[in-house]
Amino acid sequence: MVSGTFTVIHPQGFHARPSKLFVEKANMFPCKVTLFKGEKKANGKSSLGLLTLGISAGSEIRLETDGEQEEQALRELGEMLTKIYEE
Repeated sequence: MVSGTFTVIHPQGFHARPSKLFVEKANMFPCKVTLFKGEKKANGKSSLGLLTLGISAGSEIRLETDGEQEEQALRELGEMLTKIYEE
């Protein structure tokens, strides 16, 4: 298991479109993907789960990956958390 903390910089936070793209990428990896915002946690392979976290601009998110390709998943998914998506 590996983990890292990332700050979301997108002005609108992690709304439906970025969440969908994140989940699509997360599902490409065979490892378990979990996101934590404060005391809340969500399955990183579930759009609904991500949306329930209420990730806004400036949110500190801990991303945890566990299993096969965990380090690559952490790196690539972490980059997605700190990206600004075109609207």
